[in-house]
Amino acid sequence: MQFALIGGTGVENFSLTEQRVLTVETPFGEVEPMVGKLSGREIVFLSRHGRDHATPPHLVNYRANIWALHALGVRKVLATAAVGSLSPNYHLGELVLLEQFLDFTKSRPQTFYEGGDRGVLHVDMTEPYCASVRKVILDVSQKIGIVVKDGACYVCTEGPRFETPAEIRMFQKLGADLVGMTSVPEVVLARELGMCYASIGMVTNEAAGIAAHLLSHAEVTESLKNLSLKVTRLLQATFEVLDPSQSCWCPSANQEVGKF
Repeated sequence: MQFALIGGTGVENFSLTEQRVLTVETPFGEVEPMVGKLSGREIVFLSRHGRDHATPPHLVNYRANIWALHALGVRKVLATAAVGSLSPNYHLGELVLLEQFLDFTKSRPQTFYEGGDRGVLHVDMTEPYCASVRKVILDVSQKIGIVVKDGACYVCTEGPRFETPAEIRMFQKLGADLVGMTSVPEVVLARELGMCYASIGMVTNEAAGIAAHLLSHAEVTESLKNLSLKVTRLLQATFEVLDPSQSCWCPSANQEVGKF
């Protein structure tokens, strides 16, 4: 089980054969990922918000989720994320690879290493989203004729509320292109455990102060329905060619503590 997909709304059409649900005990709680096969490969699918989208972004048990994937042997993680656009470069209905992030979360544990027996890790985040995996996604997108933009800066907010127009103006001045509520600390925790992580942003709305109407979750859900078939094709084609070997810096990120 060297590959995983973290997603939820918008990837319901991701089809795996021989599906089964596992129960994984972690130091942070129990996780129940689905495991199935795609082109003969075992893929772990983890619904970020749980069944029926019951868990809001600020209450997702990110540490348990990422720990469970590592315990199953996962080396490379693809994630999807609904995002709002802050930039004229990214439009409703587009797929965008995240390259950098700004963290405006407030209450989420961001590390596995809080002292004691586990030690402390100041993990390097120079390149948060694995460049090697991003390149594979871009190459695959060109081959199957799906446009994927690259290089966006994502700002992660606490949620579950949407942002104010004043916050959006601030994020724009700081250089953010997209806004969402889930990529942090997911990407940080994956790096702490030496896993490659890449995230595909699905542009579902324009942010507050940009859109000419009030924002709603229903708008996001409707946009995701239109994007789901496209992102599912891209994910399936990527998993079919993804190499389990890691020739990047990701697996060496936790050498400081030497636990994995």
